[in-house]
Amino acid sequence: MKKITFLVLASCLFVLSVRAQTKVICHRGFWLTPGSAQNSLTSFSKADSIGAFGSEFDVWMTANGKLVVNHDRVFKGANMVTSRYSEIRNILLDNGEQLPTLKEYLKNAKEYPNTKLIFEFKSLPNILREDEAVKKIVKCVNKYKLLDRTEFIAFSLNACFAFRKYSPSAKVYYLGGNITPKMCKSYGFAGIDYSLNTLNKNPTWVKDSHKLGLEVNVWTVDKKADIEKYISQGVDYITTNYPVLLQSLIKKNTK
Repeated sequence: MKKITFLVLASCLFVLSVRAQTKVICHRGFWLTPGSAQNSLTSFSKADSIGAFGSEFDVWMTANGKLVVNHDRVFKGANMVTSRYSEIRNILLDNGEQLPTLKEYLKNAKEYPNTKLIFEFKSLPNILREDEAVKKIVKCVNKYKLLDRTEFIAFSLNACFAFRKYSPSAKVYYLGGNITPKMCKSYGFAGIDYSLNTLNKNPTWVKDSHKLGLEVNVWTVDKKADIEKYISQGVDYITTNYPVLLQSLIKKNTK
């Protein structure tokens, strides 16, 4: 009987340790590596090649309703929100790739089934445009059968609520940092996805979130000391520009 109890306890502790291990999210894909660029198709394949949990990317809706992948609102002279797609489509990324549409990005991601898509929705000037964009996004992600691999993040509360409305089964995280874990829980979000500065200023929020059954991601964490601090706190995810460094520190701290 004692042996059985011990085995059950050991099994439970193993499960808990697996759950507690911090996972790696590549910020704008794995782009600080030869041949890659931020938010490029290559950045996703590179994230997959190192076994990252997820690859974060940013999506805008253009003036004529086209969904495009890029971080900056204004990039190489084109405004992602006020320009038509015809004014954007020939822009080249720093690795020579064409700035991708969401459809192109999702089609590429289908080829790398082990990596989660961490989908950042970029805020738009009004809520009607945001609702229109979210509807299109959910339809597009469903078309490529990627909903089970996609997690949505946004600075816009309106957009977060829209994702909850149009895709109730999807994980949604708020980025703004100005609402408590308890409020995030009440809104039906999967967790908090807050900046390093926000969590440094609110040192109980990691534990508070876990007590509420919420997950925690912290971004964008690039310094060794900061990475080690949040690994030791047991955050679920760390978003970084240096995923290989993060992987090595996770391995070191879980021996």
